[in-house]
Amino acid sequence: MRLDKYLKVTRLIKRRTVANEACDAGRITVNDKVARASYDVKVGDVIGIELGTKAVKVRVLSVNEYATKDNASDNYEIIEG
Repeated sequence: MRLDKYLKVTRLIKRRTVANEACDAGRITVNDKVARASYDVKVGDVIGIELGTKAVKVRVLSVNEYATKDNASDNYEIIEG
């Protein structure tokens, strides 16, 4: 699954366009490297998000095409932030 779509599906970022713009601006890292929106997310990846004053690092636990509001956070675990 594309990185921008993963961020939207898991509700780490509310809109896919915002996720896409954050990737283009270099604010999203995967395994400590700046990632493009088209990056293919895999289980075990560590995603870093820096938006405004908020900085979060999460580890990908699963990659699902769809997630409800209740189980969206089951796809990742917060490492720091």
